[in-house]
Amino acid sequence: MRVNIILICLLFLTGCFRGSKFESTPIHLNPNMDNQQKYRSLEESNFFSDGSTMRKPVEGTIARGMIAENHSFISGKNDDGSYIMSNPIELSIDVLNRGQERYNIYCSVCHSQVGNGKGIVTQYEYPVIPANLHDQRIRDQADGEMYNTIVYGLRSMPAYGYQINTEDVWSIVHYVRALQRSQNASFEDLPEEEQNKVSDN
Repeated sequence: MRVNIILICLLFLTGCFRGSKFESTPIHLNPNMDNQQKYRSLEESNFFSDGSTMRKPVEGTIARGMIAENHSFISGKNDDGSYIMSNPIELSIDVLNRGQERYNIYCSVCHSQVGNGKGIVTQYEYPVIPANLHDQRIRDQADGEMYNTIVYGLRSMPAYGYQINTEDVWSIVHYVRALQRSQNASFEDLPEEEQNKVSDN
């Protein structure tokens, strides 16, 4: 019994040396791949004739997703740097449904599902008040400016370009325009048949 107590005490004492500095290499019972036989990217190497470990891309290589055949579609801007006025994606029910889905996932948490800037984050003492998408300032923006804000961010709003693909961003822009229209519709926006019904009453 006494021997067991002594052994247990010795075991606890070994913990006191954890973090101490020794000149000798510690016994590593479980390597966990800490020391691997490999080259690091900036190390010298005798495997290649130029003595470098890191390899250069083949001449003419373009990173996947980096080529933009239509600059305006990718950036939301014209060649002169001004924002494009109209959404380059044709409006359809499918596009609106996609835009609504993406908006509810990425945007509604701040701007709310109706776009009034009272999303769920505002219920928890959020330090920044999200923009009301129905403000005249935002309604007057070109579609390209709204796209650019979503992709690259603006002031306290983070960039979402790395999370949302280009077509989905444009779909969100279409949906935001639909939200804005829903809160700022005029009599002339009604179909002629509906206008006649209202007039008859």
